[in-house]
Amino acid sequence: MKNKMIFIINPISGRGAGLAAARELENLAKKAELDYQAVFTTGVGHATQLAQEAAAAGAQVVTAVGGDGTANEVLNGLMQARQAGLGAPAMGVIGVGRGNDFAFGVGVPAGLETGFQILTQGVKKPMDVGFVRGGLYPQGRYFGNGVGIGFDAVVGFEALKLKRLHGFANYMVAALKTMFLYYRAPLVRIELDTETVKLPALMVSIMNGRRMGGGFMMAPTSKIDDGLLDLCIVGQVSRMGILGLIPQFTKGTQAGHPKVSMQRSRLVKVIAEQGSLPAHADGETLCTEGESIEIELLPGVLEIVRPATEPE
Repeated sequence: MKNKMIFIINPISGRGAGLAAARELENLAKKAELDYQAVFTTGVGHATQLAQEAAAAGAQVVTAVGGDGTANEVLNGLMQARQAGLGAPAMGVIGVGRGNDFAFGVGVPAGLETGFQILTQGVKKPMDVGFVRGGLYPQGRYFGNGVGIGFDAVVGFEALKLKRLHGFANYMVAALKTMFLYYRAPLVRIELDTETVKLPALMVSIMNGRRMGGGFMMAPTSKIDDGLLDLCIVGQVSRMGILGLIPQFTKGTQAGHPKVSMQRSRLVKVIAEQGSLPAHADGETLCTEGESIEIELLPGVLEIVRPATEPE
């Protein structure tokens, strides 16, 4: 991997959209006269390894071509390479997966052509990166978009089971199904920078980006370069209450609901005092019945290729 730009492509992302995108990507890269190499992932964790190898080989930009899982693995590989002193390339992202929430959070709309245009005409800017410990990752794992605990984690688990639906529809049906599976809130203690809160929480979303599930605006005003995590905490509500909240989350207007609390913090610890914590990071499972999750934000530690002009 001696090329300046490396594309790490997940061929099965987006129900095969990654493989279809790879063919057109090569045409676009050649037309733009890029010094590049395209490599394909072959299984879970492979994108992390490929990103490390690209950094060690001196790549200037390493681009994840896939969905949120691919982006998360590439992010972890680049951060691990930095920690090991192997190299510090910028990250790019082309969202061709199901949700593409990571890409959305960094200002890159889904789709090959738009993502490629931003990659070649955008600018490198520092972004904050989250680090979470708990569940399957006591040693820790990096994330770019967010950690979901409770209801939204179960929605993600159920979405993976829906093989015939794509995009936001997949997550919407999963959310409706989850209403009947996960509706009793565990009692949790949430430790923040300046305060500790204790309550039955149906959902705790800890966001660096703004959106999860392809269309649920967990933190509509969050920014990936402000040095703080944005939390959306939902207390115990009825099943009908959940149903009423879903459209508010799609519009990002849930902050005014009496059972919703929005907080900001650089450090977050969530402990289950009664019940357990299902959790994910960027859509990747952290645990199904965890006891505690610790999260911190690392400000400005990674460069990401973003649009030269930020949308209003």
